[in-house]
Amino acid sequence: MQDMSKYTKDDLWVWNTLFNRQKENIPGKASKVYIDALEHMSPVLNADEIPDFEKINSWFKTETQWELQVVPGLIPVEEFFKLLAERKFCASTWLRSKDSMDYLEEPDMFHDIYGHVPLLSNPVFSEFVYEFGKLGCQFIGDTDKLIQLQRLYWFTIEFGVIKEQGGIQSYGAGILSSSGETNQIHEQKANFLDYSIQDIIEKEFRTDIMQEDYYVISSFEMLFESSKALANVWNAEIIPAE
Repeated sequence: MQDMSKYTKDDLWVWNTLFNRQKENIPGKASKVYIDALEHMSPVLNADEIPDFEKINSWFKTETQWELQVVPGLIPVEEFFKLLAERKFCASTWLRSKDSMDYLEEPDMFHDIYGHVPLLSNPVFSEFVYEFGKLGCQFIGDTDKLIQLQRLYWFTIEFGVIKEQGGIQSYGAGILSSSGETNQIHEQKANFLDYSIQDIIEKEFRTDIMQEDYYVISSFEMLFESSKALANVWNAEIIPAE
């Protein structure tokens, strides 16, 4: 459970600084779908107050089928997939310090709430996340499949980009919560690869650096359709031969 009384003036300063910095930074760099969703959520998600999960969940009940689930940090992959399949998005309640404003390996509240939550109000994207969770639940115990799903999550939900507004725009939470990564993509100081779910699930990634390779989708429908296609392929593999 989130304890709102534990947050300090320093926490509010960190939240306010990060939020305003990115809100000013992302126009022309982030997907318009994300920017519109962030604005739509402004009554419960803004720079002036620490996010109150109870208020956000009340907003979600009228707008989406999702809700926030407080977690202490990184959780077992089985629990993670199970929560997504219940339309519960995992979120930390701790916030980075003034000394760690620009990059963290472990996700904090700014990453989880500012980066991830707005797009969950988009029906197509949120359905992709939901189907992703169900697919993970189906293959719990299959280490190879779970590793491949982690790669898919990394290169889409965390570090995905979309061709939009005549250029490459960011939609992944790992990008949107990082001013440095947002700017790196806008300045095209990276490799942009055509989206291929088969390539993605075979590609290893690193968590300790800004990414070098990004997979470009043309629409959020592409994510949803490709995940359904992957599920069909994997399910065909487990159907007993007659």
